[in-house]
Amino acid sequence: MPHQCPTPIRLLILISGRGSNMQAIVQAVRSEGLSAEICAVISNRADAQGLAWAHDQGIATLSLSHRDYESREAFDRALIERIDVLAPDYILLAGFMRVLSPVFVAHFDGRIVNIHPSLLPAFPGLHTHEQALAVGVQWHGCTVHFVTPVLDHGPIIAQGAIPVLAQDTPGALAKRLLPIEHHVYTEVVRWLSERRVSLDTQGRVQVQGVDRRAFT
Repeated sequence: MPHQCPTPIRLLILISGRGSNMQAIVQAVRSEGLSAEICAVISNRADAQGLAWAHDQGIATLSLSHRDYESREAFDRALIERIDVLAPDYILLAGFMRVLSPVFVAHFDGRIVNIHPSLLPAFPGLHTHEQALAVGVQWHGCTVHFVTPVLDHGPIIAQGAIPVLAQDTPGALAKRLLPIEHHVYTEVVRWLSERRVSLDTQGRVQVQGVDRRAFT
């Protein structure tokens, strides 16, 4: 077992909407007694439903609109300033609908984690469920990975998979996948809180003491 540090890791969560993965993470941290603290939830949309939920949970919240800045880099620099004050160990993207600039990714190198609704490297970008159905894959899923400057291309931490059914629509597939997303992301948060996660010399993720077969 890895050494248990008495100080909880600090997690900051970025969202753009209702933040269902954010809610699952917060509930897991609290109900399972994980060695983690949610130091803030930040959104680029003031009307994001997830902000109101986090506020009701007693979590610090902040909205910072990207529309108030002249460029992606200017917004990201402003976001960096806010986040640095909070000093998180990891930044968790949970439906944050912004492509992060290289400036942001470099500043928090190795500390940004994202969940993507496909089995990467298949179907990066948007409309993943439509893409999966269009090519006729038999399995579809989600991937939790470290963020790099290349979109949806960072080292994979964990994946979850579900079979694609003949009657699936993009909406039905997304709905069936969501509980798997919640399970996989909260397990990754558990691993992070237990200091199990590292990168080897080839840039691949190692999780000490864990069999990382895909969740189903």
